[in-house]
Amino acid sequence: MFIQVIQGKTADPARLRRHMDRWTEELQPGAIGYLGMTSGLCDDGTFIALVRFESEEAARRNSERPEQGAWWAETQQCFDGPVTFMDCSNVTKWMGGGSDRAGFVQVMEGHTRDAGRLRELLAQTGDRVHELRPEIIGGTLGTCGTDGFVEAVYFTSETEAREHEKMKVPDDLRSLFDEENRLMGDVKYFDLHEPQLLSARK
Repeated sequence: MFIQVIQGKTADPARLRRHMDRWTEELQPGAIGYLGMTSGLCDDGTFIALVRFESEEAARRNSERPEQGAWWAETQQCFDGPVTFMDCSNVTKWMGGGSDRAGFVQVMEGHTRDAGRLRELLAQTGDRVHELRPEIIGGTLGTCGTDGFVEAVYFTSETEAREHEKMKVPDDLRSLFDEENRLMGDVKYFDLHEPQLLSARK
């Protein structure tokens, strides 16, 4: 799997949503290799989208379509300032990956000195995390560049996520969480209170 992360401040959320809906209706059918998208708006007006493709090549083919270029030329006018793109060519799914059933999604961005170990920890703790925190229903970790990463965690609801994050964690699991936090370093958090969750139509 390949994930492209699109991020920017929007001055007109309603207009941006209309453009995103138009992409789904008009352009998605021709996007070969497109798997789905998680997107949403943060409290500070930051829009973030994680667009999933089967491969980096499929994402590039989509970007090269004339209709995609025309759509983006109009859509980028919805943003107030620059829009950034991050290409995550190495993606790990844990607990089955993202879920279209999520009522809340938290996206984390940062840099890690050991992406391989970070993936090992996610695989090692996945089942235990779901036992302890049943409101966590999946996640993805994508790495980009030499040390960048983007992780998305999918929850049944924000209310349950906030309640359960106060729970006491068993000591053996706590040590793994502490190691994971050290590997993640300084992290930026993006809370999608009303996530838009779309999987490709078959």
